Amino acid sequence: MQTEQVAQLAANLQVGPAVPAVPGHLRDTGLPEAMVEQLILKTLYFRSETLGRDLARSLGLRFSVIDEMIEFLKRQHLVQVRRSMGMGAISSVYALTEAGRLHAREYLEQNQYAGKAPVPLSQYAEMVKAQRWKDSWLSMDRLEMAYRHMVTTPRMLSQLGPAVNAGKSFLVYGQPGNGKTYLAEALNEIDPEPIYMPYAIECQGQIIQLYDPVYHKPIVDEGDEIRAMAFEPDYDTRWFKTRRPFIVSGGELSLEVLDLSYNTISKFYDAPLQLKANNGIYLLDDFGRQKCSPAEILNRWIVPMERHIDYLTFQNGAKMNVPFEAFLIFSTNLNPDQLGDEAFLRRISYKMLMRNPSEEEFLEIFRRFADQQELDYTEELLQDFLNRHYRGTTRDRRRCHPRDVINHAIDLIRFERRPWELNEEVLHLAFESVFVHDEDE
Repeated sequence: MQTEQVAQLAANLQVGPAVPAVPGHLRDTGLPEAMVEQLILKTLYFRSETLGRDLARSLGLRFSVIDEMIEFLKRQHLVQVRRSMGMGAISSVYALTEAGRLHAREYLEQNQYAGKAPVPLSQYAEMVKAQRWKDSWLSMDRLEMAYRHMVTTPRMLSQLGPAVNAGKSFLVYGQPGNGKTYLAEALNEIDPEPIYMPYAIECQGQIIQLYDPVYHKPIVDEGDEIRAMAFEPDYDTRWFKTRRPFIVSGGELSLEVLDLSYNTISKFYDAPLQLKANNGIYLLDDFGRQKCSPAEILNRWIVPMERHIDYLTFQNGAKMNVPFEAFLIFSTNLNPDQLGDEAFLRRISYKMLMRNPSEEEFLEIFRRFADQQELDYTEELLQDFLNRHYRGTTRDRRRCHPRDVINHAIDLIRFERRPWELNEEVLHLAFESVFVHDEDE
């Protein structure tokens, strides 16, 4: 990326979100001319014929950027003009000649990628750096606002806040049902400012697809749509605007998915999850129950966590260095001692025990959920519920219990056409259907 473009990114970061500059010329894309030529021919091959404006939009480039390349392809008798709408080359309808179709098929043998023009790795790395959370970006007020829907304690937020603000690795552990995953998901509500991610990255002539509709939700506001219609975007549309990604993987995770995945049919690569999570959050849920050991996962990430650089391997053995700017959260129901020794745990910067709720927290969770469902109840009923099922018993309170019991109560009320309220009988029957009981209970 040119020095002036980097300076512009830095300036943008001080006053608002960084924005990828719109390329004014083909050289500004940072891509080899041969790659752009191939993309034009492959796109026309799949579309049969298309307007110049639509061809440019499908590549994420202004028509003025590819106009000269199209003229070259016309002179080479690879592209032809079928007809024109009378408003210049941008309104012409283009199609491949027979020679152009032969060239396109040859290029498709190399790879079948025909989406948005990729972004060079160097430009991507600069943008990831520009979009990092700034130092001291998080305040207690913002954290409390993100968790306003959740019953928390000052102690919990004081443990969580420094880890999130620093963006360092974080382990949250404790008994199941206490909201560890819920706690991590709420972090996605802290920073509403959108970021920009490329649809694909180019490195060493290879294409790595980064966009994943499962995890990335492009944001298109009204202004963007209007500018897109006129094809005068205010940012490089090889990138898409999105919320900071929040990616979760659980027990299905294996070491293979943490590296580049090569599709032998399409012949281009799919990015690993940690790359798709850059500038966002990557939650590794159920840590310790993956197909690989906790030590193998941390050994894979120890250098990236320290240096903020990850090393990925192409099919031919060549390496690429990519930014590693995802906030890693490890969540587990296991005792940390079961994951590894002290040296192992030291590799994860922050740790927090998600404790069982106190009685007051438990009751507040109960009240909030019942109020959300517009169910009538009394404080006396809640005290009786605690006396009967928790106080004086060996059963621990969990943060999920009020929600689970109330949901079962609602199912019972609907089935038996009861009044829309909680009473002792309904709660007792709901409680019995939630938990496993000994025969003598």
